[in-house]
Amino acid sequence: VYLVESGGGSVQSGGRLRLSCAASGYRWRSYCMAWFRRVPGKVREGVAALDRNGDTIYADSEKGRVTVSEDRTKNTLYLQIDDLTADDSGTYSCAADTLPGCGLEMGPRWGGYPQTFWGQGTQVTVSS
Repeated sequence: VYLVESGGGSVQSGGRLRLSCAASGYRWRSYCMAWFRRVPGKVREGVAALDRNGDTIYADSEKGRVTVSEDRTKNTLYLQIDDLTADDSGTYSCAADTLPGCGLEMGPRWGGYPQTFWGQGTQVTVSS
C-alpha cells in the first residue's frame, strides 16, 4: 500500500487549498481513509475521513470549512480547506486503516503498520 500526498505549500490567510492523496496497492474503498494534521509540539489530530461507503466524517472543529472527497477513477482522496488561517498550518498526512468501521479517533485506530498505512505528508504554511 502506498499513499502519496501532494498539494501543500505556502498560502495566504483567507485562501483555499486542495490536498491530494494518491493511493495504490489495494482496492479503493477497502479501508477507512482519513486526513490528519500534525503541528510540532502537538498531538496529531484527525481532520476528515471517508468510509468504505463513501460517507464523510469531519472533526467538529473542522465542519463547514473542510471538504473531503474522492476520485474513484484515480484512487485519489482529496481535502479542500477554505478560508485558511494560521491554525491550519502543519503537516497533512493521509492514512488508510484496516479495522472495521471508520472514524477519526486515535486508538485503536490510526496506529502504525500493518494495521494502518500512512503517507509521508505534505506541508501547509498559512501566512497573514
